[in-house]
Amino acid sequence: MKTKLLPYAALALFVAEMLLCLVSWIVSVLLPESGVRSAFSGEGLRWLMGHYAEFLASPLLAWLLLLSMAYGTCRGSGIGRLLAPGRAIRYRERIAVVTALCTAVVYLGVVALLSLIPHAVLLSATGRLFPSPFASALVPLACFGTILVSVVYGVVSGAFVSVSGVYRSLVLGISKASGLFLFYLLLIQLYYTLCFAFLQNTNYWVLWM
Repeated sequence: MKTKLLPYAALALFVAEMLLCLVSWIVSVLLPESGVRSAFSGEGLRWLMGHYAEFLASPLLAWLLLLSMAYGTCRGSGIGRLLAPGRAIRYRERIAVVTALCTAVVYLGVVALLSLIPHAVLLSATGRLFPSPFASALVPLACFGTILVSVVYGVVSGAFVSVSGVYRSLVLGISKASGLFLFYLLLIQLYYTLCFAFLQNTNYWVLWM
C-alpha cells in the first residue's frame, strides 16, 4: 500500500514546485517592493540553469548513495537476519560474527587514532572535533565501516562466495533505494527554488548544503 502511494507523493512534490514558481511570479508582479524574485523570470531561469548541477551535487546525494550501498551489503550478507527472533545461529555464522566484531573493533580503533588523539589528522586546524574533517566525513565513515563489517561477515559466513557477490549486493542497495533518488531530485529543486524566491540569500544556502 505504501509503495502505491509513492508515485502520488512524487507528483505532489512536482505540483508544489510548480505552485511555488507560480506564487513567486505573482507576488513579484503584484508586490515588487516585497523583494520576492520570480522563478519564471530571466534571472530565475539563468539561476536555475547555471546552478542546477551544483544543487544536485550536494553532500546529501553522496550520503544517500553510500547509505544505500551499506544497506545492500547488510542485506546481501545476511547479517541483519541474526536479529530475527527464534532463529538458530549456525557454527559458521558464529565464527563470522566474531570475525565481524573484531573487524569493527579494528576499524573503530583506526578511526579513533585518526580523530581523537591530540594532533590527529582528522581534527581541525585548531584541534577541535566539531567542526573538522572528521565531522564532515562522519556519515561516509559510518557507511564504509558498515560495508566493511558486512562484507567480512558475508565472506566468512559463505553468503559472499566471490567478488561478484559483493558487487551485486552494492548494486542491490542502490536499486532498492532508487525511488529515494527521485525524491531527492524533487526535494532539492523545491528547496532551492524556495531559497531563491523568498529567502534572498541563495549563496549561503548553497554553501550550507
